[in-house]
Amino acid sequence: MLSTFYNLNKTIIKCNKCSRLVKFRKKIAKEKRKQYINENYWGKPITGFGDTKGKILLVGLAPAAHGGNRTGRVFTGDRSADFLYKCLYKAKMSNQPTSENKYDGLKLYNTYVTTALKCVPPGDKPIPDELKTCFKYFKQEIDLLKNIKVIVALGKIAFDACLTFYKKNYNFKNKKYIFVHGAKYKLPDQKILVSCYHPSPRNVNTKRIDIDKMLYLFNNVKKII
Repeated sequence: MLSTFYNLNKTIIKCNKCSRLVKFRKKIAKEKRKQYINENYWGKPITGFGDTKGKILLVGLAPAAHGGNRTGRVFTGDRSADFLYKCLYKAKMSNQPTSENKYDGLKLYNTYVTTALKCVPPGDKPIPDELKTCFKYFKQEIDLLKNIKVIVALGKIAFDACLTFYKKNYNFKNKKYIFVHGAKYKLPDQKILVSCYHPSPRNVNTKRIDIDKMLYLFNNVKKII
């Protein structure tokens, strides 16, 4: 299992199929944000991370420009990660409440986290062909994560991307699944898709999501499995 994931992740990291994304991720890695000016940015596609035998899959849309694209690990090194891992730690789904860099000792329990798109897109908006290209890797991840029972989509755009993926790869048509925080929907492979507000600073600052709400969702997810 691990060697297969190793091979998949090695292939993902080397991917240069989407010229617009390649150009943008390299541009971000070169220009940098002022507070990270002395850091070496990752600037390559981001792989998934966590417990490959886990039953819970967290899915974001894509790496953050100065988060994953800088650190080399999904949901790491930005304010969204700060909030997400406080909640995962309180839900006993991680061994620590922070995700700062690839070597910080973070471990996930019964949980794997990935993105539908492996590269940071301009304006956080991938075009359909880019998602379609990256779905090949997303499908391999899902196929390898044989114990997954629940997919938690972090944000509406990630939720929509998951639905698009399943419509393209499975017998899944005419289903009107609406993004509502905490809603649960059955997918054609019998997994449960759970919609969740994105742990972004905007959502946290406006109180759309807070630690109690996120913890309630994660605890419900744990009951499902």
